[in-house]
Amino acid sequence: MTRRSWILAVAAVLLIPAGWWGYSKWQSGQTNETTEDAQVDGRIIPVVNKVAGYVARVRVHENETVNVGDTILVIDDAELRVRLAQAEAELAAARAMAGGDKFVGQASAAIETSSRQQASLEAQLESERARARQAHIDHARLSGLADKQIVSRQALDNAQSAMFAAEASVTALERQVAAAGASVTGAEAGVRLARARYEAARATRDNAALQLSYATVLAPATGLVARKSVETGQLLQAGQPVPSIVADDSVWATANYKETQVAVMHPGQDVELEVDAYPDCHMRGKLESISSATGARFALIPPDNATGNFTKVVQRVPVRIQVLDDCGEDRPLRPGMSVAAVVHTRPS
Repeated sequence: MTRRSWILAVAAVLLIPAGWWGYSKWQSGQTNETTEDAQVDGRIIPVVNKVAGYVARVRVHENETVNVGDTILVIDDAELRVRLAQAEAELAAARAMAGGDKFVGQASAAIETSSRQQASLEAQLESERARARQAHIDHARLSGLADKQIVSRQALDNAQSAMFAAEASVTALERQVAAAGASVTGAEAGVRLARARYEAARATRDNAALQLSYATVLAPATGLVARKSVETGQLLQAGQPVPSIVADDSVWATANYKETQVAVMHPGQDVELEVDAYPDCHMRGKLESISSATGARFALIPPDNATGNFTKVVQRVPVRIQVLDDCGEDRPLRPGMSVAAVVHTRPS
């Protein structure tokens, strides 16, 4: 074999694998979309303190596993218990005034007394009206007899005086009945006020009990404690974050593809994932959803091209990928881990 033939044979041996590798890459580029701008995501739940106070006990440690409902920390509740006792005392006073849930207390008794007084006065008024009608009849009869000089003038004057007295008594009783009606109305208003005060006192008591329950901070989810920044004796303010919990119920991958790549993507496509932390781990996934906006739109200061200084930059579109199988219990996926994602845009 000549030297030239030998060189051509070696070149053929080298070019054939290179050509096959190039064809494979080209074929893969036609059926797959790849990016290394991806990472593992998961639910990181902040545990927020709801009441202010000094920390009495901390029950968890950094990176400790907790279950939903476990106690994270306990706040000194002495002041909260005093508030609850005060609210219960105010509720007891309001219950005594309103007569409890059935509202038969002092205010209801005042309504009953005023109603009975009004009924008694109304009965007296009817009696006086009857007497006044009879006095009118007697005066009319005696007036005719006096004209015929059958009875004396004095008898007629006495009948007239009795008629005027009856009319005055009716007027007085009518005023008393009106006053009694106003008393009933006032007593009814007192009942409504007593009910309102009772409901307000009960709501205050319930709120005090609720605030007391907040003194024990519970884990909202099962997972690992992270960023524990609270210690015993520390003064916490309401709404202040305490340890976060990295939930272990689900993880997913977020891949930021170029906007020129997402045209051929749609939910349901198969995905291959490689985790940088575990080089020999190849996971299966499924494209779950594509973001409705580019990542730049969610930046703290989104780019604005209205100034006229426009520079075209290929944008990235976040894609959420469901992880169908992980790398095993001994190699957990942690939010923030870097991964490489390959979306199969055409069925294999």
